[in-house]
Amino acid sequence: MDQSDAAPAPARRGGNGRAGRVAYDLDAVLAVAVQAFNDRGYDATSMGELAERLGTSKSAIYYHVSGKQELLRLALERALGNLEALLQEPGAEPGEGPGDEPDGQPDAAAPTALDRLERVLRGAVRVLVEELPFVTLLLRLRGNTDVEREALARRREFDHAVARLVEEAVADGALRSDVDARTATRLLFGMVNSLVEWYRPGGGLTADQLADAVVAMAFEGLRAQPDARR
Repeated sequence: MDQSDAAPAPARRGGNGRAGRVAYDLDAVLAVAVQAFNDRGYDATSMGELAERLGTSKSAIYYHVSGKQELLRLALERALGNLEALLQEPGAEPGEGPGDEPDGQPDAAAPTALDRLERVLRGAVRVLVEELPFVTLLLRLRGNTDVEREALARRREFDHAVARLVEEAVADGALRSDVDARTATRLLFGMVNSLVEWYRPGGGLTADQLADAVVAMAFEGLRAQPDARR
């Protein structure tokens, strides 16, 4: 068969069929969008700018998503979903510590509220390190859209769940009782969230090392002192 009779090669997935255009999958589009939202702000970023950053057309982006708002929703889901999953791990939810066995007897092997709080705190550091651009976007929300307001509401629910863990740890006598649980939660996650301002991947600190530092700084200050219990 003559080469001129051959069927043209199909356009690569995500492209628009033009020579030289690079095809992107949804993850790549989302990564570029999140970077743009963090650089310029969600409101100031247009689909045209995203297409320019990707080196493709707007129609190629619309192949994957319905628009800018869906990109924002997907990005926030990635951050929030990973944080919320920390509370769904076995033994992590408030009220699942010792003494919650069906027969009413404490389970000596069950993690304490302080153990569960530390686990969630370490996990939050890990999520921040692994999903840094996505968590940065979450922390910079202003609540200007329905998608943003929904995300902020979910973040508040996460904070409330952590506050309940703090309250349980206080009730157990593991944490000092002279600091309000909600205030302690804000201080704990204020420290974790501040990492987005200075942490950069590829530096000298691993996620585990960062978590060790956060836990040491937080719990040495919050831990109940022997004399305070008398």
